[in-house]
Amino acid sequence: MNKTEKTKLKLVLCWHMHQPEYRDLHTGIFKLPWTYLHVIKDYVDMVGHLEAVPDAKAVVNFAPILLEQIEEYAKQVSGYLQDRIAITDPLLAALVDPNIPADLEDRMRLVKDCLRANRERQINRYPAYEKLVKMADWLEQNYDTLDYVNSQFIFDILVWYHLAWMGETVKLSDNRIKHLIEKGSAYTLHDRIEILEIIGEQLSSVLYRYKALAKKGQIELSVTPYAHPIMPLLLDLNSTHEAMPNAPLPDLAAYPGGQDRILWHLEKGVQTFKRFFGFKPDGCWPSEGSVSEETLKILGDFGFKWTATGGSVLHNSLNSPENEKPIGIHYPFKLKQTNIPCFFRDDGLSDLIGFEYSKWHADDAVGDFINHLETIAANQDTGSVVSIIMDGENAWEYFPDNGYYFLSALYKRLASHPSIELTTFSECLKSKVEIKPLNRLVAGSWVYGTFSTWIGDSDKNRGWDMLGDAKCAFDMAISSKRLTDKQLEAAKLQLAVCEGSDWFWWFGDYNPGEAVSNFEKQFRLNLANLYRILGEEPPTYLALSFTQGFGAPAMGGAMRHGTQQ
Repeated sequence: MNKTEKTKLKLVLCWHMHQPEYRDLHTGIFKLPWTYLHVIKDYVDMVGHLEAVPDAKAVVNFAPILLEQIEEYAKQVSGYLQDRIAITDPLLAALVDPNIPADLEDRMRLVKDCLRANRERQINRYPAYEKLVKMADWLEQNYDTLDYVNSQFIFDILVWYHLAWMGETVKLSDNRIKHLIEKGSAYTLHDRIEILEIIGEQLSSVLYRYKALAKKGQIELSVTPYAHPIMPLLLDLNSTHEAMPNAPLPDLAAYPGGQDRILWHLEKGVQTFKRFFGFKPDGCWPSEGSVSEETLKILGDFGFKWTATGGSVLHNSLNSPENEKPIGIHYPFKLKQTNIPCFFRDDGLSDLIGFEYSKWHADDAVGDFINHLETIAANQDTGSVVSIIMDGENAWEYFPDNGYYFLSALYKRLASHPSIELTTFSECLKSKVEIKPLNRLVAGSWVYGTFSTWIGDSDKNRGWDMLGDAKCAFDMAISSKRLTDKQLEAAKLQLAVCEGSDWFWWFGDYNPGEAVSNFEKQFRLNLANLYRILGEEPPTYLALSFTQGFGAPAMGGAMRHGTQQ
């Protein structure tokens, strides 16, 4: 190893791929389409960028519940194309339905579903789609005219919606997509089935592509607990107060049996990951980067070799009198009495990608990002590690062309940079990077360094009380031994879905109304399904909405700044 290589700044790009369970597990119907849409737009693009630059490296984290949904979609699309077996996602099924809904309300709902895309970047990019959307906006204001809307309008807007959500790497390489974009209108059933075939190809191959890169050593794959629960809160709701001392808490004093549930999510998560990728992962990105001292101990005892969280958690922890402030912060740290190193996200640089660079020219944005890294390299000790950790999906719809030119330039310039080394968390540890000591960790997440996104206001706390009631009913059913083995497995799975972080994320009036409504309805449905599996009548309160949103629609993307702005 020469001197230049020794002084390289280590950079880890970690992309987190996550969608909650959108199925009603009782009926098998997908209530929202975001899993397959993010596959065809983001997951295929993210792996395509890495394939295009073989010298680039990254960490890619998958939530196990997402892996299972991708598998289910691939199976259903294949079943439809081969044997015309019905697809249980209403939007995807509508794409290839020869008829439009007879009911006007259903018809309007379908049209509105085709408007859920970024206006500037996805809709207005295509004049033909923009024109249809303007007509749809008018229809919403003139509902009584829906009777006069012909089927071709609905077929065309369905096609354009799926074309707009198609990944840029697919648009640039697939002649079928190019032809459909050029055609612009008057789409036939044959055209729509062709789009479904392309979607099926992406769904069936995307995970294999990531697996192939992991086998080559170009990426490291890591995992999240099975259904994406906030582990520290399942362990101890009072951990909220470590970063938010005055936050109100639910009536629920403690989540019953939280530690057992965490071990269940970890075991089920690793088992699911191994089924898809064939090996046990070394690293765990805890759901939402949520950590506490007890969480780190459990992750280390479970056998994980690394974990990671937000930079604000490190900032809060280093402000504790128990900790000495290190000269630099770009290192992994190890909490005393645990055996797992924890990497901390550079919130500032990660948020530049997530929220600012979409407004810049791609080359300027990449140049600015590299300048920041060069400044860090010049001012920190040899062996520093900068961790960029982000959603792998939600930022790109705000970029021109789904971030294609930004990501292409980013990987190319970083892979060839003389003083920056793209690497992975496991490779950092193998190269014996310095691990700093930490005497105390302040519990928090990658969002603001707190748990405020999931607990601490009346609506979120109400959600915890409802979940706590359901868990008590679950525990009583288990202790009574009245469930069959099949019912018990179904109940554990249904409970896991209820414990996911995403429902709580959306509770609260600062979120956009439609998103709040969709997610709180599904949360109540999930809880009601659990009671039914347990052989009990769901509480009457589950029939009532308990939270509403009044926030701007632009807040609808599932990303937030790492630190409070």
